[in-house]
Amino acid sequence: MGCFLNLLWLLLGGIAVAIEYAASSLLLMMTIVGIPFGMQTLKLAALALWPFGKEVRATGPTTGCLQVLMNVLWLVLGGLAICATHLLLGLLLCITIVGIPFGRQHFKLAGLALSPFGKEVVEA
Repeated sequence: MGCFLNLLWLLLGGIAVAIEYAASSLLLMMTIVGIPFGMQTLKLAALALWPFGKEVRATGPTTGCLQVLMNVLWLVLGGLAICATHLLLGLLLCITIVGIPFGRQHFKLAGLALSPFGKEVVEA
């Protein structure tokens, strides 16, 4: 069932979202300062490509103030807009019963888009 839902996800816009994340990741990685942010955007791209059967987990205890600082910078420089977009799409998809599984995936992406540093995507 997960494979079928992943294929539907790709056909109904998941591939476009993943390509947008990958392209922005490449643009971010063109500067040395943007490399950590580009790596987090790649994490979002991988989850946006094949979201069913994966979950987001914390990597463990906070590694220090650098992780918190990077999450704050991420939030201010675009993470809040990405999160809001996924929340809006998730709410719109949850209007219908058929769209609920896809809306839940957008909520998962919204959580990762809010603070990606210190989190990892693993198989469920």
